[in-house]
Amino acid sequence: MWRLAYDHRQGRAPLLAMLAAYLGLPVAQVQLEESAHGRPMLAAAHHDAFGFNWTHSSDQALIAIARGCSPGVDLERLRPHPRALSIARRYFSPDETAALEALPDQQRDRAFLELWTAKEAVLKALGRGIAFGLHRLSIGGPSDAPVLGRLEGHEAGQWQLHRLLLDHDHIGSLAWHGEPRRVRLWTLVEAG
Repeated sequence: MWRLAYDHRQGRAPLLAMLAAYLGLPVAQVQLEESAHGRPMLAAAHHDAFGFNWTHSSDQALIAIARGCSPGVDLERLRPHPRALSIARRYFSPDETAALEALPDQQRDRAFLELWTAKEAVLKALGRGIAFGLHRLSIGGPSDAPVLGRLEGHEAGQWQLHRLLLDHDHIGSLAWHGEPRRVRLWTLVEAG
């Protein structure tokens, strides 16, 4: 995992620079393709080198790189979500919604984003997006150790979820299908 400062005007430049470094190529030679559901991946010549995923929110970006699996990563900047419960009631599982409803108001925004980033990370690792349906998977466990309880059409126990310990203002999650792995988080530039 790589964490870096990000400005949306950079577009994919930080991602391409990181991929180029891992491939040992000039940035101009890194070519990406998109899967049927829009997930970026390395073009045919380097397709099997490693899997990657990236995300950005406000002033930060995360890039996940792994050999032998396709990681999914999501990042959100902590902010008020006045519609968190209505979103949860519509798109989350009943147990996730009940857990959010049971929390005091001051804890709900963080818990909502912890669930959201975990769900997004799984969907991105799956190669899908939100259109797959947030209701088709369920996240449980304590906030520091989320567990995929259900993933429609898949064996949930074969998936790994990892809460990324970032800072007070950012919430991140990493997911992949397969065996547990050691996760290293590197910061390129001092984060917010």
